Amino acid sequence: MNSLPGSRQVRPDVCQAADMKFPHESLVAWQRADDLFISVHLLSKKNFPHDERFALTSQTRRAAFSVAANIVEGRARKHTRERAQFLRTAWASLAELSYCLHAATRLGYLSKPEHEAIETELRSVAAPLFGLMKQVEGNAVPASPNP
Repeated sequence: MNSLPGSRQVRPDVCQAADMKFPHESLVAWQRADDLFISVHLLSKKNFPHDERFALTSQTRRAAFSVAANIVEGRARKHTRERAQFLRTAWASLAELSYCLHAATRLGYLSKPEHEAIETELRSVAAPLFGLMKQVEGNAVPASPNP
């Protein structure tokens, strides 16, 4: 086995990193958010005008990315309050994405059928994300009213 100076040797029989799954990969909310991000990215690439690339196109893509990314980061957090905060951020990003898509439709970048299809996909993320939020927040210790 070749190695760089100072690097540790990893025994294949001890560490099977290639076979490891990250905890978020089993979450339906993340799987659907990941699919939504790809759909939004491709839809905006196809439909949004070039002069929107630093405005609505960028904002729409960032909102879609934020949904999936915050689910990932929340799932990786140890403490329940942190997890809940990242899931709330994912939820807020989903709402922001919905508005971006609404604005794109009103501006004529998306047809009504395109908007309805992507909104259906967006709602398919909302349901499991909301359930995940309720599950995590149900385990959260309420903040103390006094410091």
